[in-house]
Amino acid sequence: MRLSVLFFCLLLGFVFSESYAKAPAKKAAKATSAKTVSKSVTKKTDAQISEQKNALKKLESDLAKKRQELALLETEEKGVLNTISILDQNLNQTRTYITELSKSEIMLERAIVQLSADIDSLDAKIAVRKEAMKKRIRTLYVSGRYSEARVLYSLLTQDGNPDRQVYWVHHVLNQDHQEVEMLQQLVQERDEKKQMESAHLSDLKQMRSKKAAEEKGLVSQMNGQEKMLLSLKHDQNMQRRALKEFEQNQKTMLALIKKLEERRKKEIEQAKKEEAARKAREKAEKSKKDKKKDSKPEPKKVEKPKVTVAESVKGPKCTPMKGEIISNYGLQEHPVLHIMTRNLGIEIRGKRGDAVRAAAAGTVVMVAEIDGRGPSVIIEHAGGTYSVYGHLRSIRVQEGKEVRNCEEIGEVGDVASLNGIKLYFQVSEGTQTVDPLQWLKTK
Repeated sequence: MRLSVLFFCLLLGFVFSESYAKAPAKKAAKATSAKTVSKSVTKKTDAQISEQKNALKKLESDLAKKRQELALLETEEKGVLNTISILDQNLNQTRTYITELSKSEIMLERAIVQLSADIDSLDAKIAVRKEAMKKRIRTLYVSGRYSEARVLYSLLTQDGNPDRQVYWVHHVLNQDHQEVEMLQQLVQERDEKKQMESAHLSDLKQMRSKKAAEEKGLVSQMNGQEKMLLSLKHDQNMQRRALKEFEQNQKTMLALIKKLEERRKKEIEQAKKEEAARKAREKAEKSKKDKKKDSKPEPKKVEKPKVTVAESVKGPKCTPMKGEIISNYGLQEHPVLHIMTRNLGIEIRGKRGDAVRAAAAGTVVMVAEIDGRGPSVIIEHAGGTYSVYGHLRSIRVQEGKEVRNCEEIGEVGDVASLNGIKLYFQVSEGTQTVDPLQWLKTK
């Protein structure tokens, strides 16, 4: 009989005074609030880690493609400049990949530290609740059948407010159940965090292994590039090949500008013809009308058709990208090839993702992959001035699009570059190249 009463009492709950009853409710509310905040922080961290994982996958994919290109270099005869460019791009992407791995490593380390602290806190809460339940069982054992059963009987038989009686009966019956549920929730949350901690530790181990392998590979790639550049410096045959390729790229660039200028002039001539034809029609129509009014009209001077030719681009100009000028316009020693070359534009050092902007208002007349310049944009400005933007990582405009002064047209990159992330910027007035830095200063 004593055991059955003990079991019955265990299900009924603690004997509470009104003040004692309010305390657990407040504690439960605080615990729920703290748990909500903890979950919110955990979700935010998990989202950041997931986003970082996706970024790493994208980098791994890009890196795999570049390494495949490097592998082809060993089996195919590639140009000197192309080989140096691919080596340099591979090095840059490897460095970027290692940097992102380091970011992920730090992120996981912080998450693990936080999870460890959360687990310790939950273990402490679980220990406190378990100790409270031990005391509760001891109290039930000592009090026996004269504790909760008596309280319940009293609550159900005494006179008073029925709603208040129902509240207290419900409270007494459910308190132990709530305590057990709370303990189960804490244990479940602790187990989930331990699983997450274990997963993060596994990811961290793999990441550190990848990072070590990439750092070792980076040293090997740097040695390969250094060997290639050293060979170029002392091998006259390789220098001649490199110079020939460089000059060919320059000719290709000039030929593109010439083609664009010829097209512009043809459009102007066509516009002149159309204007002259329009005026001739108007004159003929007017002449017919005059004949009807007067058989002998007064002779009128024939006006030559006027065609307005736009002046050279005027107004505000915009530096296409902020950064150090690493190569100037004109004749100079090439920073990588170490041979004298004539540069048609300037080169500006950039960082991955830096925005490239239109130097002046105009029309995008070409978006293409240009030899020696990589993905490029050419903008035509008033009066037949052209600005060229090369080595772009991404392009945000299309041919035919009107662009405003300083409007963003893409992001800088290192495709077809021989020395890292940079912007190639060239300005031509007609078919004649000019110093972009001086052009930017003109009003």
